[in-house]
Amino acid sequence: MDYFKEEGFTLISFGLIIISMLAIDLFLFNRKARKINIKEALFWSIIWIGLGLLFGLYLFFNLGVEKASQYYTAFLIEKALSVDNLFVFIMVFKFFKVPDKYQHKVLFYGIIGAIVMRAIFIFFGITLIELSYLPSFEIWGNTIRINFILTLFGFFLLYAGWKSLLPEDEGDQEDYNNTIGTKIIHKLFPVDPKFHGDKFFVRINGRKLATQLLVVLAVIEITDLLFAVDSIPAIFAVSNDPIILYTSNIFAILGLRALYFLLASAFDLFGYLKYGLAFILAFIGLKMIISSFYHIPSSISLGIVGSILTFCLILSIKKHKSQRTQYETITNNKKF
Repeated sequence: MDYFKEEGFTLISFGLIIISMLAIDLFLFNRKARKINIKEALFWSIIWIGLGLLFGLYLFFNLGVEKASQYYTAFLIEKALSVDNLFVFIMVFKFFKVPDKYQHKVLFYGIIGAIVMRAIFIFFGITLIELSYLPSFEIWGNTIRINFILTLFGFFLLYAGWKSLLPEDEGDQEDYNNTIGTKIIHKLFPVDPKFHGDKFFVRINGRKLATQLLVVLAVIEITDLLFAVDSIPAIFAVSNDPIILYTSNIFAILGLRALYFLLASAFDLFGYLKYGLAFILAFIGLKMIISSFYHIPSSISLGIVGSILTFCLILSIKKHKSQRTQYETITNNKKF
């Protein structure tokens, strides 16, 4: 009973933090459309990541080491996969030529939509997993109970990890005018293919029209929905506690707006991230597949995921410094 009371208090605390921070962000710091500078983006990135880490400490002192390890592992997985998602957001904004000062509003409402969708995915997914256990059987005196959905998710993540390692065809640029999000908006509303400030709807000659900014928002929402197909199954291997999964997931994505404006000018610092994500997806997939036979402790999973991300980030920074040094050397030689 005490545990459920603690979880209820945890969920209330989490909700108050999220509502307060979103209100401060929307009504205090970003009431008007404007471009977010690097300094402000760095400040908010530190705030959101710091809040996520502090919430994990709260779980450690109130729910124990195991729950905190599960939270931090899910937080790292979701944050890493979300960074990959941001690269797509950058391409979407470039494709539609969205002015810098309107991008923050699109990302804000995009993340509000993501909060709702992730809640549905997580709570529905946990229910589905609970109902998908196959009849138990014995192997060498050990009782085995295989979960069909987790095993299926495991093979899917192995495939997703392998696919992430494949080279991308840089010659084929996606036409976002033909994506699902664009088609939905054009089917639901008449669209004026222009930006009208930061408005999603505008009235012209007495006729209400959707603006191009609403089309961009729809593309962002659908993109996040598709990425959730990878990230949500991955965290199911970490825990079956909906509170742990949801809080870690939301804290990871809430800082994405600020992180976006940092990444837009720092692509090269994440050159090896895709390889790290591929190995993480493969590891989580393998963990799911063997979970019926052997349980990998959350603390070990946290160490493996953290080590992979740290190693890839160090390699990426070294590569960036090396390329920068070579560029400066070539530039200096040309001067002489």
